[in-house]
Parts: sequence; C-alpha cells; structure tokens
Amino acid sequence: MRVVWLWAALAGLLAALSGPPAGDGPWSRAGSVMREHPEIWSGAEVVRGERSAVIGRPGGAGGPGLAGLADLARRADRAARTVSRVAGPVRPLILVPATTDQAARLAAPAAVGGLAAVAGTDRVIIEPSSFARLTGAGRDVVLAHELTHVATGAATDGRTPKWLIEGFADYVGYLRSGIPVASAAAELAAEVRAGSLPGALPGPASFAAGSARLAQAYEEAWLACRYVAGRFGERALVTLYRESMRSDPRTALGRALGMTTEQFTAAWREYVRRELS
Repeated sequence: MRVVWLWAALAGLLAALSGPPAGDGPWSRAGSVMREHPEIWSGAEVVRGERSAVIGRPGGAGGPGLAGLADLARRADRAARTVSRVAGPVRPLILVPATTDQAARLAAPAAVGGLAAVAGTDRVIIEPSSFARLTGAGRDVVLAHELTHVATGAATDGRTPKWLIEGFADYVGYLRSGIPVASAAAELAAEVRAGSLPGALPGPASFAAGSARLAQAYEEAWLACRYVAGRFGERALVTLYRESMRSDPRTALGRALGMTTEQFTAAWREYVRRELS
C-alpha cells in the first residue's frame, strides 16, 4: 500500500495528485473531489490501496491517524472484492472528513444523522463520530453496504423498493462478517421473541431518519434478501434486484422468483419467525 505524504497547502496536495494517468479509478478522482471543498481538505493526506483511495486529515484531536487511514483503505479493498463478486465492479473513493458538520456538507442533500457512512454517486462519505464507535466487523459491514449502493446506483433510480435497496446492501455487507443472524438483527429478534412478527415489508417511511423502528426496518429488509438468496440462490437475488430497477415490484417478483407479493410476504414472515425465534 502506497502512502502519499502531502504538504499542508492544498496546492501541494493537488500537484501531487496530478501524477496518475486519467481514468486511474478513485485516485484520478481524488483531486477533483478536493477542489470541490478545499476548506475541508487543506492539510489532508491520501492513502492508496489496491482498489481504493482514502482521503482524510489524520492530524488533530480525534483524527484517525495515518495508520487509521491505511486500515480503512485495506478494509475498503476487501469490501470492494466482496461487492464486485455480487453486485458488480466498484473502485472505492472514501472520504473521511474531520467533523460531523463537514460530513453533512459533503453528503448534502443526503442526511448523515445517526449514520456511520453515506454513499454518493461514486464515493463513500464517513461520518467520523459514528464510524469511530464501530467494531472492526461493523466497519467492514458498513463499507460493503455503502459500496454496494455505489456499485448498483439503484438508490437514485426512483423505482426500486427501498427495502430491496437497503436489504441487498446489507446482504452483501454481512456476507463475510461471521456475525450471527440473531446478533445482526437484535432489535427485530427481541420483537419476534416477544410474539410480534412484522406484518409487511418495510416501506420508504420506515427508513427515514428518526423512524421509531429504523433498526428493525433494515433488519427486516436484510432478512428478506437473505431469504431469497437462501431459497433461490444468490443469482436469483441479483435478478430480482435488476428486475426491480426496470419494472414494478409485483412484476419483478413474478419474473425473478415466480411468486406474488402476497406469497413472498408470507414466506418472508415465516423465515423471520424461524430465524429469530
């Protein structure tokens, strides 16, 4: 892994970035990203992984440090390999601002409240406070989740159901995590053990910031995608995702799985009960 030391002056930083040829994945995008918000990236450093580029300011109280940026690049490389195998190729560009306010400015109009990271069109923006509290496994899951959004682009197509967008990203995120189902879906598991099963797949409002059952919505969506992959195979899950990007949900379910919405919902509810009871 190559670490490029940059002077505090942004001009020196951008000059250093002019070396790689055009089209060199995330590395070639780093300079233009910094020009968008020079006040955020003055004094930043860049770590280049095998597939990734990580931009951050390692100095100062609470900063990730150069070793932290290098670790993030390694994790991004690993996540990219998982995502590429399932959802398609992705070359991560990871932005690590110093503060939550800076993360919000970089992510706008998307919200960062309560999130550890947010995916943009071609980048992932880390919310430093929340991300720092995650375990190593949690960071890997978040990176793979957000990079799945980057790879698919479905989060902005206006057609794909929100539960499928988020559930598919979590499916990829948890693939190599080794985290038990009951732990990954702890909030939903508590409800199921108390005798309460979800009645329907979560709608868009369930994923809104501040939603009372936000954690459960993600868990329900993840288990829906996990059910599809377990019963029909991972290829069928990818087919469902692609069909949902170009047709309505009922048609997509019929084409990909041969099921109606009612059949799928009933099967998913039984799967949730079986996995979490």
